[in-house]
Amino acid sequence: MKLSPERIDRAFLLLTALAVVLTLVVVGLGAFVRLSDAGLGCPDWPGCYGHLAPPSADEHIAAANAAHPGRPVEAPKAWKEMVHRYAASTLGLIIVLLAAIAWRRRQEHRQPVRLPLVLVPVVLLQGALGMWTVTLLLKPLVVTLHLVGGMAILALLTLSWLRMSGWMATSVRAPVALLRLAVAAMILLCVQIALGGWVSANYAAVACPDLPTCQGAWWPAADFGEGFVLWRGLGIDYEGGVLDHPARVAIHLAHRVGALVVTLALVALALRAWREGVRQQQRPWRVLAGWMAAALALQLAIAIGMVLEAFPLGLATAHNLGAALLLMATTALLHGLHGRDAVRS
Repeated sequence: MKLSPERIDRAFLLLTALAVVLTLVVVGLGAFVRLSDAGLGCPDWPGCYGHLAPPSADEHIAAANAAHPGRPVEAPKAWKEMVHRYAASTLGLIIVLLAAIAWRRRQEHRQPVRLPLVLVPVVLLQGALGMWTVTLLLKPLVVTLHLVGGMAILALLTLSWLRMSGWMATSVRAPVALLRLAVAAMILLCVQIALGGWVSANYAAVACPDLPTCQGAWWPAADFGEGFVLWRGLGIDYEGGVLDHPARVAIHLAHRVGALVVTLALVALALRAWREGVRQQQRPWRVLAGWMAAALALQLAIAIGMVLEAFPLGLATAHNLGAALLLMATTALLHGLHGRDAVRS
């Protein structure tokens, strides 16, 4: 039975929504794996000690320990890593399927084409970064790029869904000054997410255990030159971090300053978008601005709670998910301000 174009549109939209949700799950799992020190729970790739799942039989564990004497089997860590890998692989297959459907239906007016096709090389690069994360022993640059790649996939999938669904779309385009502010705020947010990845990859979160000061001072001794060396050569095991304390303090301080800058930019954007929505009677702009402000407030609350509660694993993982939700909300607002109905892209 041949499906109607309308049914295929709905199926594509549903599959895209599923990919968005799965990307959020993968981002959360990746953060949980990294923060629970399970990033090298499986020291090889793509399998785990040469198996499709962590070895459980005594003889297989013995063989795995002999093959990787520096990384003996720790089943809880290995399972965390493999669940993350399988979830990411499933997401990759869905993205390839979306691209195949988009290419086959490229003559349909409502069918997004460019974004689904762009997502394929992005997800392939993300898979390579996942492999290098393991084979290069948690090199901070690779770990940070892996986080940024996951967030990029989330933003692109969100944008693809928004463009096809027409959700919160209007026929009015925001003033140029507001659009420029939105783009600038998005760039700052992306830089801040990368800084957050750098903090995590260098185990610098606990370098400032107090708030609003750091180590009891407003500006403690910090080594920014050492903290932001991007490449330190090959063969170094970065599990647990290799930087001294002043370098980690520098990374953490940079992230805090970045948080302040991004907060000011997003608050300015939310207020400006709200006022413009009132002036031009564009309710979607007001709603999207409110949601972005709510996502920002949630993220700030999580960040403050994380420091006050001495960085528990649950809140640290939620901090990554909060960044993902804030990115989605900002993407939705930026899309809404462009005033484009569902377009073929």
